Amino acid sequence: MTIILATAWHPRGELDRFLKLLPLLQQAYSGIAISLPPETDTELVYHLQEITQVEVVITPDWSRGRSLALKLALKFSGTHIQYVDFDRLLRWVETRQGEWEDILREIQEYDCLIIGRSAGSYQTHPQALVQTEAISNLVVSHLLGQPLDVSAGSKGFSRKACEYLVANCEPGNALGTDAEWPLIVKKAGFQVKSVSVDGLDWESADRFRDKAADKQSQKKEAEIYDADPQNWSRRVAVAMEIVQVGLETVKRKLPPLSEQEGLELEVSKTPDEKDFDFEAIFDADD
Repeated sequence: MTIILATAWHPRGELDRFLKLLPLLQQAYSGIAISLPPETDTELVYHLQEITQVEVVITPDWSRGRSLALKLALKFSGTHIQYVDFDRLLRWVETRQGEWEDILREIQEYDCLIIGRSAGSYQTHPQALVQTEAISNLVVSHLLGQPLDVSAGSKGFSRKACEYLVANCEPGNALGTDAEWPLIVKKAGFQVKSVSVDGLDWESADRFRDKAADKQSQKKEAEIYDADPQNWSRRVAVAMEIVQVGLETVKRKLPPLSEQEGLELEVSKTPDEKDFDFEAIFDADD
């Protein structure tokens, strides 16, 4: 089996770090599909286009970055696709290479693997993220009938599941894909699994650095982030988007797999609300 990387990259000084890790990434992935925002520097685009195993797409609208990366990944040969936000990927490989390699192997065992954050990695994030994501994770977990951290920026799919997603995603959902993607594959009949990792700790503190920020720098940047009311407002809006897209996806009528790929899979039903114990999984105070 082989795995392809799909990633959305909003460049913030990561090129040198990427080039340092490139041989390792080229060894791990059969192809690397990168989506970039429309304002990306032309020289950076040219540089990436010259790299072996790398395909680049410039998005007409950055809200489509994740979806276009997933679609571009299907140009490569491979049995599975890992989607991961670019800045999170770099930090993960730099700080916990062994864990990242273990997850690459685990992705190839499932049609859909949601890669969440361990308790320790979650607490490295600003409280503006922790508190608001608790709400969106709670709602999406309820809709899926299983507890998940959907907003960690990394998911794995079999090629069949990815093809189904690309054919049935709504364009422009941006971070709403955190809810849309797992709900679509679940509605189609694919099994959704989850795993927690340490390597998806807060990545934004790494911006414009030559390597991943240490814990002290990470903590300081998180405190600065939380001190800005606009960041709280922005994260509330993100949580609302994820919840809204999740509710819309549950109502959406999707074609059965048998109509799209000649596959005959029984569509699984979402468990009743009574089967999902919120209090046993989430702290109500959050």
